[in-house]
Amino acid sequence: MEIKTSRRVLIISAFAFFALSGFIFSVTQGSVKIPIEEILDSSLRTEIHGKILENIRLPRTIVAALVGINLSLSGAILQAVMKNPLADPHIIGISSGAGLAGIFVLLAFPEHGIFVTPAAFIGAMFAAILIYMLAWKNGIRPIRIILAGVAVSAFLGAGISALMIFYSDRVHSALMYMVGGLSARGWTHVSMIYPYTIIGTVLAFLGARHLNILQLGDEIAKSLGLRVELTRIVLTAIAALLAASSVSVVGLLGFVGLIVPHATRLLIGSDYRFLLPGSALLGMATVTFSDTISRIAFAPTELPVGILMATLGAPFFLFLLRKEL
Repeated sequence: MEIKTSRRVLIISAFAFFALSGFIFSVTQGSVKIPIEEILDSSLRTEIHGKILENIRLPRTIVAALVGINLSLSGAILQAVMKNPLADPHIIGISSGAGLAGIFVLLAFPEHGIFVTPAAFIGAMFAAILIYMLAWKNGIRPIRIILAGVAVSAFLGAGISALMIFYSDRVHSALMYMVGGLSARGWTHVSMIYPYTIIGTVLAFLGARHLNILQLGDEIAKSLGLRVELTRIVLTAIAALLAASSVSVVGLLGFVGLIVPHATRLLIGSDYRFLLPGSALLGMATVTFSDTISRIAFAPTELPVGILMATLGAPFFLFLLRKEL
């Protein structure tokens, strides 16, 4: 059933409201609650609340929002490129490639943290190309992508474990990276991720037309003049850039790129002109809300958001897997 444009715009507007609500919820809630009035009016803000807001809450919330946008867009792109509704940068191993390269830089060259994101991008692209090559046999099938992704992810995961053994004296810095968390994220991390979010989002939106054409099948896409394989490579690079920038900042945060595009597609449909902005906004809302809940649910102990996302995402993945098979 064709979904009307007016309904799509209305749903995207609702996602924007959820994204804004998640942002406000994140900056106001925690061990110290900051009233919304103080955020809107700086004259009402106490000195301690001002420091908490400026140095802790705002940068962490901005990072959460940008990570949600990046992972959601990455998942949406990969699902079209790989013709697999189960594609997600974490599940199919792209995040593992980024994680291996990122952890290598963190452990071997901790003084060169600026190179974590470029290294993670190279690792993500390597994993994506390897998965694509392993899954290709007279075309791409969804089940092959999953199997190839599981194999590559296991191989790269072994590499991560080996690095942690070789650099056991520095392993503490990699533990949160493995789980996926936003603890102690500050303005430095915002500056690390936001340029890649802007570049990746713009490129993803520009590629919406090509993503729509790819959904028609390779033969039809070629008849419309699309260079299918080149388009796949470019779009995969965009997805890898978005995933790698997130991994380099918060670690291996999974299932966002699986859950969010699926939920958006159910409500908006498969037109990527609407699916991409909808996924970006819903992804922002999902990560900001999830991080805040993880932060306050077991206070004073903080649960990494990656654990909550895995708890929600794993059953969702199994449901989709049974549905597809």
